[in-house]
Amino acid sequence: MTKLTFASHPFLLGFEELERLVERTARSANDGYPPFNIEQRGEDAYRITVAVAGFREEDLSVTVEDRQLVIRGKQREDDAGRVFLHRGIAGRQFQRAFVLAEGVEVSGAKLENGLLHVDLARRSPQGVVRRIDITRA
Repeated sequence: MTKLTFASHPFLLGFEELERLVERTARSANDGYPPFNIEQRGEDAYRITVAVAGFREEDLSVTVEDRQLVIRGKQREDDAGRVFLHRGIAGRQFQRAFVLAEGVEVSGAKLENGLLHVDLARRSPQGVVRRIDITRA
């Protein structure tokens, strides 16, 4: 018995990469830290907001790697000489990854009041109709 997957459907040609992206996303760690929001800010505009309280701008990096938005944070340890009676504020390093669709680009990022905002924009695809000539065999 053959396993029918999304990309193996006979009417979907060339979508193998999409299936690999879905598998990669499912495997990515999802421990809930740091929390984030994704909002739609227009027809072709999105914003990802990540709660990064305690992180400075130089502790954060935002990169796009192989159509994947990667947000990393690493705080410097400056706890020398400090005695905590209770430590409830998470200050560990993190990595959050978001797979970007074709045509979605990062238009900017800003750190504001402990929140990192990453703005995304989708380029509108141009409707192109191309005529294919039929040749005789």
